[in-house]
Amino acid sequence: MIIAIDGPAASGKGTLGKQLALHYGLRHLDTGLIYRAVAKVLLDAGHSPANSARAVAAAEALDPTGFDEPALKSQAVGEAASVVSAIPEVRGALLAFQRAFGRTPPGAVLDGRDIGTVIFPDAEVKIYVVAAPEVRAGRRAAELARAGHKVIEADVLADIRRRDERDSQRAAAPLKPANDAHLLDTTHLDIDAAFRAAIDIVEAVRAGRKRG
Repeated sequence: MIIAIDGPAASGKGTLGKQLALHYGLRHLDTGLIYRAVAKVLLDAGHSPANSARAVAAAEALDPTGFDEPALKSQAVGEAASVVSAIPEVRGALLAFQRAFGRTPPGAVLDGRDIGTVIFPDAEVKIYVVAAPEVRAGRRAAELARAGHKVIEADVLADIRRRDERDSQRAAAPLKPANDAHLLDTTHLDIDAAFRAAIDIVEAVRAGRKRG
């Protein structure tokens, strides 16, 4: 089974992805980390994240086994990743990796911004997670603070709004729900409630398939 979870930054899709994978015994891939890793390579080397040639080279040489997740979660890397992910050649270079991961038995939960529309348009279950920008900014600011980063929530909100616009307006795989995706608004849900709602969606889809 492949479960595709899409949505904007800090909507809760990554947390849900991990929980659903554990619940159903599937593998999990936070595809945002892939783009963050590419972005960090460029930043560490002093290159602009808009440098398409450098970004493609970094994508093609990527080794996911060596990810330093806390370092990839910084605000600067997240902002750069949004720029990198708008480069069509970078998305193309990472497409095969994501599909191979998902198709490896027993299946996987993948979360990102184009999983249900581009990477796995035939995924058994598609969930599109949303939340109000202000709520997402609060979540991301708290996450960064727990990791030891000094942040101003207003700056995080501005960053999220910029990323939302850039992700939804880009020419390559814009952020949008698949036509058959199930909307899950986590604005007023805590982690447990959001997880239960996601389980309900998955089980409803599976029950419908069995009846069909």
